[in-house]
Amino acid sequence: MASQSSSNKLHEPLVVKGATQPTKLLLLGGNGFIGTEICKLALDQGLSVSSLSRSGRSSTREPWADKVEWHKGNLLEPESLKGAMTGVSVVISLVGGFGSYEEMIQMNGTANINAIRVAAEKGVERFVFVSAADFRAVEGLIRGYHEGKRLAEAELKSKFPEKCVILRPGYVYGTKQLGSMKLPLWPVFAPFEMVLQHFGPLYRLPLVGPFFTPPISVAAVAKLALRGATDPAFPHGAIEIHDMIRLSKQK
Repeated sequence: MASQSSSNKLHEPLVVKGATQPTKLLLLGGNGFIGTEICKLALDQGLSVSSLSRSGRSSTREPWADKVEWHKGNLLEPESLKGAMTGVSVVISLVGGFGSYEEMIQMNGTANINAIRVAAEKGVERFVFVSAADFRAVEGLIRGYHEGKRLAEAELKSKFPEKCVILRPGYVYGTKQLGSMKLPLWPVFAPFEMVLQHFGPLYRLPLVGPFFTPPISVAAVAKLALRGATDPAFPHGAIEIHDMIRLSKQK
């Protein structure tokens, strides 16, 4: 949970006072669904953008990809991260995945913890982590996924106590670029965003909670991640889905 002070900030009007832009932004997993959206948005704002992933460059042929500095690396091998993090002001991590319990702990926990520690060692100023909402009804089936995310969150709060943003979206919908093809992801959720956001605390209930968790667009998640990275007035700590939706509507 976010601290009391950061929780209070969530319900205050967002006033930008002397917002500054980082000189260099590194995305971990920048060639994925959400990462691609952040890359394009950051470039539109004139930021210097780099991405690190195991596969390296995005498969898209769109012109924006030529403006990103692409790195290959493995977050389970911390030494492979140090070069890409040199001179970086802000890191945004989108790393995570599913598999066996051990694999999910590694992908969602260990990999991000390694990145957080290297970022702290290299003098990175801010760190944004795209985590996940709690889905208690299915948590037993993907226990390692949520445990890994929470382990990474704890490490992030330890290393960047006042300079971290943790986003906890649920279902993310939008369009994914696959080479020259565009694939709509979960478009059925779009109409439910406005309706379900009014159910508030019901999404925390056991068993039925996930059915009341409002979805959020990939564009909104990207916008919030970038604001968390560039705007010192943006609230720090963990931001739950309903606050994410509220903040995404602010100008």
